[in-house]
Amino acid sequence: MLDFENLTPEAMRRYVQQHREDDYLVIDVRQPAEYANGHIPGAQLMPLDQLESNPAAVPQDRDVFFYCRSGARSQAAAVIYLDSGRKSGQKVYNLKGGMLGWDGHALDGFPRLQVFDKNAPLPELMLMSMDMEKAALRFYQHLAQRHAATPWAGVLEKLQRAEKAHAGAVYEFWRPLAKAPQPFDTLFDSLSGDILEGGRHLQDALADLDALNAGDGVQVLEFALNIEVEAYDLYRTMADCSENAEIRKAFSAIAQIEKKHMQLLAVVFRLFQD
Repeated sequence: MLDFENLTPEAMRRYVQQHREDDYLVIDVRQPAEYANGHIPGAQLMPLDQLESNPAAVPQDRDVFFYCRSGARSQAAAVIYLDSGRKSGQKVYNLKGGMLGWDGHALDGFPRLQVFDKNAPLPELMLMSMDMEKAALRFYQHLAQRHAATPWAGVLEKLQRAEKAHAGAVYEFWRPLAKAPQPFDTLFDSLSGDILEGGRHLQDALADLDALNAGDGVQVLEFALNIEVEAYDLYRTMADCSENAEIRKAFSAIAQIEKKHMQLLAVVFRLFQD
């Protein structure tokens, strides 16, 4: 499960009211132009790509809140920051809904992710995981086709290749547990790839994605980051729930790779700093 806490704007305001200013830090991980157009009073600007390259710049002597436009970049910021290490007792929060939620705006066009049953039998869980990796591949294929002319198209193509590689890694642990397992390519080709991590149907996600303004790269990349955070959470939970040390190690490694996906996407946001 995620090691940070998602707080609603109301809960964050209560926290602020009940704590001293030197108890916490609020970090805005958007781009400078977004920050200049309005931000939470007292928030420090640290764009996501800067945080990704230097997470040690975040002080560890107080609790920290991350926020962005919708909550997607700030979730990735929390994961990246926590992976870099922190002092015992420091609490990390993500502002649910981001600046839009803080200002009371509805979040249209973003994933409404369902709960995935992480308590299914391990072989079934692994098979579903491979199917979800195929769905993620199909998601990035769609995204790459839609944004083929963008400077970040290469990142999307790299993510497509990574999703199949992840499915192959899961297959190697699934195969000994399965009865009469098919070869990986045969099995992967047969998977429908209809459900993304978190249980969201791919076609629903693509419909929401297509409803976004194609020219608004920030919204599109935030959408993709939501998917990656869900994938990371899924594999972390699968690792934590497994009693098999080898399986636990494998899913922890895949969770780490999902984190690399967030870092890849984080760097792309610097293209929108003007």
